[in-house]
Amino acid sequence: MNLRLLGLLVAAAVFLVDQGMKYYVTGPLGLNVQDMSLTVLPIFDLRFVKNVGVSLGLLPASGATMRWLLVLLTGAIAAGVLWWMLREKKRPDVIALGLVLGGALGNILDRTRLGYVVDFADLHFGTWRPFLVFNVADAAITIGVLILLIRALFVRDTQAGTPAPVENEVNA
Repeated sequence: MNLRLLGLLVAAAVFLVDQGMKYYVTGPLGLNVQDMSLTVLPIFDLRFVKNVGVSLGLLPASGATMRWLLVLLTGAIAAGVLWWMLREKKRPDVIALGLVLGGALGNILDRTRLGYVVDFADLHFGTWRPFLVFNVADAAITIGVLILLIRALFVRDTQAGTPAPVENEVNA
């Protein structure tokens, strides 16, 4: 499969799943009131939270100007990710960039339509919550960035047609 198409399909799938889950949580499940929740598992709740900031609730958009500046900033980042993805030659990196792009677009749509991002996934262990409440887009962005970081730090790709170096070959 063409790598560009693969990246775009990953982005579209993340976007659609993210928006579908946000609709399901706020629509049919009726969790559309701040901090209303539904226990799914002993360690996982669906909880509606309006996130007016960026990751981890940083840079809260207290007014319309800040909201649109966040839309522009995240839109510029998404455009950069798209540009990178369309030029990338390595399948794992294309998939990771597709995850980031799809997640960014899902959150941009929320902020544009609603003025906030719908967060709903609450992973907890008793009262300890290792993460803030998040959504599919946030998870996809995080996973995509982790894949890119791990590959950048620990994976050495060989160029096509070049054999991998032989370690400590002893001549007799």
